[in-house]
Amino acid sequence: MNLQKLMSKARKAIDDYNMIEEGDKIAVGLSGGKDSMTLLAVLSGLKKFYPKSFDLVAITVDMGLGLDQKEVDAVSEFCRKNDVPFAIEKTAIGEIVFDLKKEKNPCSLCANMRRGALNSAAKREGCNKVALGHHADDLIETFFLSAFYESRISTFSPITYLEKADIAIIRPMIYLREKDIAGFSKNNPIIHNPCPADKHTNRQFVKDKLKEMEKHIPDLRKNVLSAIIHPERANLFGVNNKQDEKKEGLYVD
Repeated sequence: MNLQKLMSKARKAIDDYNMIEEGDKIAVGLSGGKDSMTLLAVLSGLKKFYPKSFDLVAITVDMGLGLDQKEVDAVSEFCRKNDVPFAIEKTAIGEIVFDLKKEKNPCSLCANMRRGALNSAAKREGCNKVALGHHADDLIETFFLSAFYESRISTFSPITYLEKADIAIIRPMIYLREKDIAGFSKNNPIIHNPCPADKHTNRQFVKDKLKEMEKHIPDLRKNVLSAIIHPERANLFGVNNKQDEKKEGLYVD
């Protein structure tokens, strides 16, 4: 899918849930994966003609696990070409999670700490919103994660205000499928995830099981997404989902 089509779907989500207001300064959580890099390109493109004026800054949280400097430089250049300031928030999250805490299931703690670091950096940059690269497949997978592991019918919201952090989280790509993003991002630079727990999570388990189920129900994801977002059905976005911000793997790429 080309950038124009990606922007069209993202704009619909932004308009449907009133994600962007005049004068917003939005921090893009730039992990460096395909999703966040696509989000940056989409918002940078929309900024040029969207009727409400807004500013962007890209922030990468360095967990202290060792980023490839050549990859970081390539991402920095990508931001420059898109006229978006780029900042790196250095942390010791990796050392705390894996060496000090020695977490057997590190994803939840890591996600909380990365989110806290990102929100703090965003506030320091003068931002009132943080944009995350969650797409439709993340929305669907989180729905099943909540049902399977928490006995709850829930998922994250398109926009969530975090009172404690005094910042709003927006997810402009919830109408985009992962396959659409993957097609666009082939030529974009990425920062490979250095986390040793990557691909060994409950989220990956659910992702794999959904792929198996799709062999028998080709429209599985389409139907589940429709059940979640359709305004005439049981819309989960009307429920207070602040606690969902703490769940495993929501800061993903």
